[in-house]
Amino acid sequence: MNETVAQAVTTHSGRLVEFLLSLTAENVPAAVICEARIRLLDTLGCGLYGSMMPWSRIAAEVIGEERSQGHATIYGSREAAAPARAALVNGTATHGIELDDIAPGHCHPGTAVVPAVLAVAEQFGLSGMRVLLGMVAGYEATSRTGRGIGEVGWGFHLPAIAGTVGAAVGSGVALGMPHEQVMRALGIACSSAAGIRSFVQGSGGMVKRLHAGRAAEAGVLACLLARRGFTAPLAALDGKFGLLEVFGGENCKPQALDADLGERFVISKVWTKMYPFCGGIHTMAQALQALRTQHSIAPSDVKSVRVGVNHRAMALHTEAAPREMMAAQYSMPFVAATALAGDPRDPRSFMAEALDDTVVCSLARRVELYLDADMDAIYPRHGAHVEICMAGGQKLSATLLAAKGTPEDPCNEEEVKEKFRCLAAAAVTDEAIAEIMSLVGRIETLSTVTSLSTLLRAGMRS
Repeated sequence: MNETVAQAVTTHSGRLVEFLLSLTAENVPAAVICEARIRLLDTLGCGLYGSMMPWSRIAAEVIGEERSQGHATIYGSREAAAPARAALVNGTATHGIELDDIAPGHCHPGTAVVPAVLAVAEQFGLSGMRVLLGMVAGYEATSRTGRGIGEVGWGFHLPAIAGTVGAAVGSGVALGMPHEQVMRALGIACSSAAGIRSFVQGSGGMVKRLHAGRAAEAGVLACLLARRGFTAPLAALDGKFGLLEVFGGENCKPQALDADLGERFVISKVWTKMYPFCGGIHTMAQALQALRTQHSIAPSDVKSVRVGVNHRAMALHTEAAPREMMAAQYSMPFVAATALAGDPRDPRSFMAEALDDTVVCSLARRVELYLDADMDAIYPRHGAHVEICMAGGQKLSATLLAAKGTPEDPCNEEEVKEKFRCLAAAAVTDEAIAEIMSLVGRIETLSTVTSLSTLLRAGMRS
């Protein structure tokens, strides 16, 4: 090890990578391995449903036309592809319906990490345990990078940036690459990180879904290049002009990369999303849905709705008349109306044909958002205070500080399994669903993930 490489081990990022490379089946708690299995099942469900969406089909068609050679599965297809390209398609699919998990640091780790780690595992014949260890490492690196950047300018989409780091580190750990190679891969990945929030302006189209796909692809590609000797700065994450400094500026916190390593694992504190829209809107939707059920509210009963939220929600979620799915999933008025008149847990409630629902659209125009000092005080938690003014003059109100699925109100394993069954049914047969769940439930015992790959391809409904 030369002097420069030796010095890299003493940096925050170097110590993080050193710790993550030390993870083994013996020193990772059994509860953490269990959580990794649950995360794998959850993200697979999101990816399988998302593979049916038009943006995923377009990405798969583009990759198919390249006729790449490889052994990695593309969700929703019977064909295999090169690992980086499969990760691109599968990351895009997993992030495609806004149901992928969330971790501290405003990140969606599963949507980039799982497609990347699975792709290299398929390509290189890795064991199921290597997949789980790569996931644990990738989630850790993603979240710690997000926290290290801090509150970035809102023009940046943080999951696309931190996800690239997590995909590279997760893939490198799964592959068992040496420390220097993972640091080089990390350097390559940092130069590939990108993502802007222009998608919130009402004409976002499909590109937000691609952010996760590009992060997964970049992570895999970075590892493949580093394994062949491609070099990059060892301080690309937390050094001068590194990713943390460039995106976080004066607010960056490089010490977050290696603080309290091993005391608790990020993958055990992940938010399982139960609604297919931006996580910052979940508390509002859940509170309104609870009032609707409790008081048997019909849409015609509602005169108006007031929602108190934090400053971030006021900046990002005010569009009242969305004209495409992405905008609807970011619109608090539309989501509020759906919670009172439709099914906010069904992704179809936000697809093109639902955007002209006269009852929902009428209700959305009666939703007022305001900055609530109490909700702003608990940010980055996304609480909401809701008030329904009934046609008869009665006012109903509720406050919710944590949505279902968050670490404060977590889903149990059976709830995650039921979510998987519902989502996966859009793409694979009932028989394949049962077998996939069985395999994931004992994935750490598999010498390779070939059997899982076979099921994902052969179990397609058409």
